[in-house]
Amino acid sequence: MAVIHHAFQCPVCLLPASGFHNSQFLSNFPSKLTPTFVKTTKSKQFKCKSLYADDDDGGYLVDAPVQVGDGFSFYGGNYSDMPSKADEWLKQGKFVKTTSIHGPMEKAKDPIFGLAMGQASQVKEDGFRWFYVEAGNTSNQSIVLVHGLPSQAYSFRKVLSVLSQDYHVIAFDWLGFGFSDKPQPSYGFDYTIKEYKASFESLLDVLSISKFTVVSQGYFAPIIAAYAKSHQENLRNLILINPPLTEQHAKLPSILSSFSSFLLGEIFSQDPLRASDKLLTSCGPYLMDEEDAMVYRRPYLTSGSSGFALTAISRMLKKGLKDSIVGMRSTLSNKEWKVPTSIIWGMRDRWLKYDGVEEFANYAKHEVIQLPKVPSVG
Repeated sequence: MAVIHHAFQCPVCLLPASGFHNSQFLSNFPSKLTPTFVKTTKSKQFKCKSLYADDDDGGYLVDAPVQVGDGFSFYGGNYSDMPSKADEWLKQGKFVKTTSIHGPMEKAKDPIFGLAMGQASQVKEDGFRWFYVEAGNTSNQSIVLVHGLPSQAYSFRKVLSVLSQDYHVIAFDWLGFGFSDKPQPSYGFDYTIKEYKASFESLLDVLSISKFTVVSQGYFAPIIAAYAKSHQENLRNLILINPPLTEQHAKLPSILSSFSSFLLGEIFSQDPLRASDKLLTSCGPYLMDEEDAMVYRRPYLTSGSSGFALTAISRMLKKGLKDSIVGMRSTLSNKEWKVPTSIIWGMRDRWLKYDGVEEFANYAKHEVIQLPKVPSVG
């Protein structure tokens, strides 16, 4: 691993050598989180699991051999109405509504045939419904965990139990993902950076979170950076995991870019194997058991709204990611930026690669520190 320091020095958390769009982020947060930039080096095959797991079933495999499969291991993709890990996760969470609604309150229709869509795609007058899981004592310092693309709050399920021993922790599903609402684009929400930022602000207001540390993954980092720029007083620390940070990152990977194509994007997004499985397998070298894989796949099997949201997000990124990266780089290197900031990099990320990151670190006067690879945890 390597660490890039912005201003302070402190211990750094333990990380698997992989991309973090949908990783199971494992760490013991120090009492004072400090600005750190981490990269990891290629390692031998090992399993990562919760520090408090009492069996091996909950781990995932990094750098799996080719004969096992390169990516998530899906065994047929059969959907079942029987109790599942998704149901268990749903029981742990809560729903809250926000009122940050843009555009007309009309009946949403699908963009292909113009037919009225189901309730999952409709915007209610009392706002959007967000799903979140909360753990830890509310009197402790708060940490907000922000998942990446394509993922859900479920990706933080293991770290919640670890962090909640010392912190008040919240992980939520972005609009368009998991159990949160998935409004049809052009009918109250268009999945833009501006709208996501406003909705994130509304969510924090409803949850009464005013001073906190935020951990954000991948392509949603520009949203958090935009929020942080105008709300520095609310943040204790900012932690970004494999954010789009360089000029190369402005070009979307081909699999994600395919969802931005006119008309084909809507068609591709309605194929659960393409919208869930292929996206997950393309971003990092993971293996995951079928029950966990079904949690990520389930929204695309149960409603077309997930796919249409994915198409809108892909188009938003393709159109505006370059400007968002410029804005985020400017924010993080500005002399007026006072928030302790850590940027952690997994070298096995296939979408947001490390090339060019050290150049930004030198430009922004961050310090790069190599960290030794930890062979195993658990």
